[in-house]
Amino acid sequence: MSVPSPRAALEDYLSLRRALGFKLHNAGRLLHQFVDYLDERGLDTITTDDALTWASLPAAASPHWRRIRLGAVRGFAAYLHGIDPSVEVPPTALLRSGPCRATPYLYSADEVASLLEATAALRPALRAATYYSLIGLLAVSGMRIGETIALEDQDLDLERGVLVVRNSKFDRSRLVPLHSTSASALARYLELRDELCPRRSSPALFVSSSGTRLLHSNIQLTFAGLTKRCGIARRSAACRPRIHDLRHAFAVNSLLDWYAHGDDVAVMLPRRATFLGHTDPKQSFWYLSAAPELMALAGQRLEAHLERRG
Repeated sequence: MSVPSPRAALEDYLSLRRALGFKLHNAGRLLHQFVDYLDERGLDTITTDDALTWASLPAAASPHWRRIRLGAVRGFAAYLHGIDPSVEVPPTALLRSGPCRATPYLYSADEVASLLEATAALRPALRAATYYSLIGLLAVSGMRIGETIALEDQDLDLERGVLVVRNSKFDRSRLVPLHSTSASALARYLELRDELCPRRSSPALFVSSSGTRLLHSNIQLTFAGLTKRCGIARRSAACRPRIHDLRHAFAVNSLLDWYAHGDDVAVMLPRRATFLGHTDPKQSFWYLSAAPELMALAGQRLEAHLERRG
């Protein structure tokens, strides 16, 4: 029996895993990139060295990102090894482990405004409008970038001012209420989008200049260019501006508002957890370590509580 090439075996592997309940959105995208990497170099099998070299790209990638890439290859290599024993499975400890959660970059209101303003320089006009609306929605809703990519026209109810997020992380769906100004901004985007691209090939709410659904990798590249244009730079080796951090900034700012207004944070957290699509309100406490202001406010609230008890 002939041994299949990595490309020939990839779809079978993904189909098998998905049949078992795994979505593999990121892993599928990464493995297609890995197979392209092998094909470009004329390689017809997987070796540990090739897997490690690919996983370490780009040179500035974080250790966490490298482990994610190598983990995707490891699962695929283990599957192939059962068919072809010559396929090498990268060891689990090949990349040094450690704290893997990046420090959130908490954007200020001025930085968000500058990012929105910078989108005007993007070309063509539809691309500029798409990124203006996309970044604006992420900043005011705290949605995940993957959730906004997946949005379709049917998920936006302008009359009620609400978005429907379907089958997101942990297979959860939820409603995201919009402020009237946000709903109006999205309505203007849809009008311009349909004018500039009347024959879209995708039902996606946010589309590329060619009318297709946005790609996560392209969004990251565009956002990196916008942050550079705005002079928004990394604050440390573990804290660099990412588009996902718009979600973190939203979460932290909501907590700051609650403390500032004297709200009962313990009561509000479950509501905010539902709004953000968290499975457990305890996930929100991680944000306390992301912003010194929150730690200080929490400490002050605790001191006042202890004084009342004393």
